[in-house]
Amino acid sequence: MNNRDIKNEEARSRAGDVTRITVRYVLLSVWAILVLFPFYWMLLTSIKSYGSYNAEYVPKFYTLSPTIDNYIQAFTAVPLAKYFLNTLIFTVITTALMLLVVILSAFAFARLDFRGKDLVFSLFLSLMMIPNELVIITNYVTITNLNMRNTFLGLILPSVTSVFYIYLLKENFEQIPEELYKAAKVDGTSDFRYLWKVMIPISKPTLVTVVILKVIECWNSYIWPRLITDDQNYFLVSNGIQEIRENGFGRENVPAMMAAVVVISVPLVVIFLIFRHKIMEGVARGGTKG
Repeated sequence: MNNRDIKNEEARSRAGDVTRITVRYVLLSVWAILVLFPFYWMLLTSIKSYGSYNAEYVPKFYTLSPTIDNYIQAFTAVPLAKYFLNTLIFTVITTALMLLVVILSAFAFARLDFRGKDLVFSLFLSLMMIPNELVIITNYVTITNLNMRNTFLGLILPSVTSVFYIYLLKENFEQIPEELYKAAKVDGTSDFRYLWKVMIPISKPTLVTVVILKVIECWNSYIWPRLITDDQNYFLVSNGIQEIRENGFGRENVPAMMAAVVVISVPLVVIFLIFRHKIMEGVARGGTKG
């Protein structure tokens, strides 16, 4: 093969690489537009006035007269700030208790030896196959019988554990060499101290992922808070949207509704953008064994 043939082959290879990269980025761009367009439309609608929105027989993809009145109305029509505080309390306490339960459970299944451990864990995993509707009914009956409706305790207790997070963290704990545990026991280190000083620092990416996912789950929680509370003092932001729609500015004021949705969605979007790499790293670590 002479030099001209070699150069032609290299040119064809470069052209093929450029084509593949171009096609890849075009497809990714189209997908990004499809995913982000609903958020753009939500934000655009939230800054349109009620009159201009209703005057659009054909929806416009821009506005020449943006306004923040819809955001002001979202906070004044109902106590949205109170709903934010309730959601913050619910999210922080639930996540903290869940993290404690998940860490201790995962450590027990990953490192402690007790009779029937594998059977217990298999039965524990089988709980993931139970429909959520059955769990909600059971939890509702239990919380009602304990007179915990319209209380933060009733909101929090059913959410303080998760089979999936225990499994995810257990798999991560099992990646830590068992020799470290045996050496720590020889040195007289307690299980709790070993967990706190060795396993938790090593598993920090997975723990960060669990915390972020749980925060998102709590923030988006709708069915259980709606079912267990009918007192406005205990409404969360997700229930606040329904309250705004029913008793705030009505169903027809779509721009004000979109403003409320934007306000509620912003914290989750910010959290995801800041910690997206941690989430992916933690999931990858938890799902890779060996």
